[in-house]
Amino acid sequence: MTLSKIVADITGLAVDAIVNAANPGLLGGGGVDGAIHRAAGPELLASCRALPEVEPGVRCRTGQAVITPGFRLPARFVIHTVGPIWSGGDAGEPERLAACYRHSLQLAHAHGLGTVAFPAISCGVYGYPAEAAAVVAVRAVRAVLSLHAGLQVALCARDEAMGAVLARALSGA
Repeated sequence: MTLSKIVADITGLAVDAIVNAANPGLLGGGGVDGAIHRAAGPELLASCRALPEVEPGVRCRTGQAVITPGFRLPARFVIHTVGPIWSGGDAGEPERLAACYRHSLQLAHAHGLGTVAFPAISCGVYGYPAEAAAVVAVRAVRAVLSLHAGLQVALCARDEAMGAVLARALSGA
């Protein structure tokens, strides 16, 4: 079992899977979602469009995860998960954020993947406070790793400031 943090562009990581902080429609967007779609090429959008809608306009519900090939990415797969929108913390956000990490890693394990990199899910436009999100992420990943010791997980920060947030969570959670 390994859990680490790195500061890098997640789209350049040569891992089995990178996780995409997606929107429910899985059709690309801003932030890391847009960056992953741009780097993976148009095949990723086509693959996401081919996934069935679970309700109108929704291919993945908040807290759930789905997997597609990585196409032009160094990562073989993209695991798409939809994080919660921050509403103050009393609307089940921590549980739904933890579910994103848990379901993504369960999907990775089910597909026999060994290395997975996560962005800071929900910390961008969805407004989840970074410090709180990092603690949830570390606890959720450690809980899954206690069951699936073969996984190697990296929490990927896009900059040094987020890297410091992740480092604090790793040392304190």
